[in-house]
Amino acid sequence: MLLNILDTIDSILYYPVLMILLIAAAIWFTAKTRFLQVRHFRESLRLVMEAPAEAGSMSSFQALMVSTASRVGTGNIVGVSTALCLGGPGAMFWMCAMAFLGASSAFIESTLAQIYKKRNQADGECFGGPAYYIETALHSRPVAVVFVFFMIATYGFGFNLLCSYNLQSTFAVYSFYDANVTPWIVGGVFALLVLICLLGGGKRIVAVTEKLVPLMGVIYVIAALVVLVAHITQLPHVIAMVLKDAFNFKAIFGGMSGSCLVYGLKRGLYSNEAGVGSAPNASASANVSHPVKQGLVQMLSVYIDTLLLCAATAIMCLSSGIAPSEELSGAPYVQQALSTVLGGFGPVFITVAMVLFAFTTLLGNLFYVDKGLSYLNHSKRPGKTFMTVFHVFCSLVVLFGAVTPMNAAWDLADITMGGMTIINIPVCFLLGGIAVATLRDYERQKANGCDPVFRASSVGLENEGLDYWK
Repeated sequence: MLLNILDTIDSILYYPVLMILLIAAAIWFTAKTRFLQVRHFRESLRLVMEAPAEAGSMSSFQALMVSTASRVGTGNIVGVSTALCLGGPGAMFWMCAMAFLGASSAFIESTLAQIYKKRNQADGECFGGPAYYIETALHSRPVAVVFVFFMIATYGFGFNLLCSYNLQSTFAVYSFYDANVTPWIVGGVFALLVLICLLGGGKRIVAVTEKLVPLMGVIYVIAALVVLVAHITQLPHVIAMVLKDAFNFKAIFGGMSGSCLVYGLKRGLYSNEAGVGSAPNASASANVSHPVKQGLVQMLSVYIDTLLLCAATAIMCLSSGIAPSEELSGAPYVQQALSTVLGGFGPVFITVAMVLFAFTTLLGNLFYVDKGLSYLNHSKRPGKTFMTVFHVFCSLVVLFGAVTPMNAAWDLADITMGGMTIINIPVCFLLGGIAVATLRDYERQKANGCDPVFRASSVGLENEGLDYWK
């Protein structure tokens, strides 16, 4: 009964509500920014390695790694596999199309987070996110509190529940797997590791993710390329199959909630989170001289996640010769695809990759939870006792997520994430003009040969109560 209710809510939320909202936002922001995804791509690559404006503060690269740690995770393996097996090969096209257009949404929300960020007077560090631009620009703390509630529910509960389930599912191919015992063991080990790391504080989260995210991404792409090269003759067939299914109107509109378009939208959003309102919390922490710099850097995270890692998974699976099916949905499809080239090492490799992906995802998720709790406590981190108890609770979520039914895990993650998105996107519509004006200011300064420096007065915000840029 509960599973049916969750499935119904999930279906209605994404079709038609979020499908229309996300597509409209992505197209609108792309038009208003004049395809900055293309125009400023090289600039975003340059900015990612730029030093912070103040020595010792968080750099653009560190903020990118925190947000990428949450985006790049089990969704790149299991999420893509699920989309292909349940939505069809065309789902990959729509995932990539939405990532390209949705990068503009990621730019808008992250630029807004920079504009309306706050400075901690005690240590000088920056913080902010959707809750802060909702409260400051729209003068609505109640709406901001509701957003934070969904954010905590998403990253402290929904996503971590699903992440833990996805991780343990990769062990099902081994002979030692016992459905009644192994999930508890896997969940318990990861719950303990996450708790140990969390008790070390936010700076340790940054340090760990900064090292692991690039490593896991490079190794995984290399493995996918090995499989692709081994089946290179299948590539033209794969591309034709994806495009044919993507524009098969029966596949798109027939049984809409289970179509390739909706699965591409849902699993793409779960993976890259463009417009969800999560990445701005990390973006606000970066110390840059102009908000647009971090907006352009965060745009890269969407590309890294979907156009690189998700595409690598899809091409690897579809070129392997293993046909996607409902029975293979999840880790088994990817494991079988790798086995066509790597033999028995294929499943082992996916397990190792999932361990790395899951670990960084869990830590990146709980970084956002800490930010949400700080907002509810009026920009101050709750006391040590509360945080210790809360982190123990979050670790227990990881433990119990490993034994949660698959459909329930996916539905809960989709619903809590949808709650964030359905608040953040309309807010970005309302405030998007400010972000676009800030982009124009950045472009003017660059055209004059300057290293852009932001002043609130340059976009008419000198009387808007900005904290950091006043």
